[in-house]
Amino acid sequence: MADATAPGAGWLARLQALRQRRWARWAIDLTVLAVIMAGAGWYQTRGLLASGTAPEATLHTLSGAPVALSSLRGAPTALVFWAPWCPVCKAESGNVSRVARWTGGRARVVSVAAAFGDPSEVRGYVAEQGVDYPVLLGDDAVLRTFHVDVFPTTYFLDAQGRVKGSVVGYSTTLGLLARLLW
Repeated sequence: MADATAPGAGWLARLQALRQRRWARWAIDLTVLAVIMAGAGWYQTRGLLASGTAPEATLHTLSGAPVALSSLRGAPTALVFWAPWCPVCKAESGNVSRVARWTGGRARVVSVAAAFGDPSEVRGYVAEQGVDYPVLLGDDAVLRTFHVDVFPTTYFLDAQGRVKGSVVGYSTTLGLLARLLW
């Protein structure tokens, strides 16, 4: 007589038995959570630049001085795109500031303000948030060049100016720091 158990039933029974142990339940749950978060991160960044040298662009500081993005080479760089009306950008601003302070000369943090009507909006944001990292003014062309359509979006560049990663949405201080330095 043939075995009446469904294929895979033994595997499911072993998994259920394993979940009876507290450490295993935690390990399984954390693994599932990590896979879900990694998948969500991949999905969010699927349209961004994946690798290669970051596109060349010349942006301007709040005082109007031109800055070529190629001048950022020589140290790992976090290039943070944000908008003054974005509440998530405001929540992340302190994290960006801490990363800029904590990395010192080992790396740099440069932000690109975009999707604003007038530079006075950016100046108001900088004053209100106590921004102490460099702010460049971006436009629609820069956003298209970097494939940015959600704020905040952060690119992590190596010392040669190559894209080594990106993230969309809120990032913690440690998350930004880890991506920037490793």
